[in-house]
Amino acid sequence: MQTSVTFKNLDPSDNLKDYVGDKLNRFDKYLDNPAEASVVLAVEKFRHSAEINIFGDRLNLTAKEETNDMYSAIDMALDKLEKQIKKSKEKIKKRRSGSKARAMEMIAEEAEILENESGRQVRVQYIEYKPMDIEEATMQMDLLSDNFLVFTNAETDKVNVLYRRKDGHYGLIQPSN
Repeated sequence: MQTSVTFKNLDPSDNLKDYVGDKLNRFDKYLDNPAEASVVLAVEKFRHSAEINIFGDRLNLTAKEETNDMYSAIDMALDKLEKQIKKSKEKIKKRRSGSKARAMEMIAEEAEILENESGRQVRVQYIEYKPMDIEEATMQMDLLSDNFLVFTNAETDKVNVLYRRKDGHYGLIQPSN
């Protein structure tokens, strides 16, 4: 993590810079992309304050703490930032998993799984098919990425299945009567 440390009313100290840098580097495991940190360490009378801003990875986090000791102010501000990062990551996970759960529910509604005597599962999917001729069905297959298309043949008024063969041509399954 790229870190810039600014001192206000305080002599610049390599110990404080190293301390802040080491503590901020542990946040890299939470962030997917590189981030930048801006740290302002200030002293006003007896108050020591630490303000830390993290930019990047679609995050803009800020934490500020004031205590009697600079190191404890830094630690408390970093604890606040850690909570904010974890909360935002959980929010993102929750949103993403919610869409997966909805998709799985929709698939479960479209298809049902039956189990036969041998213990094998049979997935039953209900589809709507419309009347069309064979030429229109082949044009539909060219547009679809599926390997088969179920339709009612407009000429015979019977259910047919058009499927894509391994050689790239099409096959047609239709009832014999």
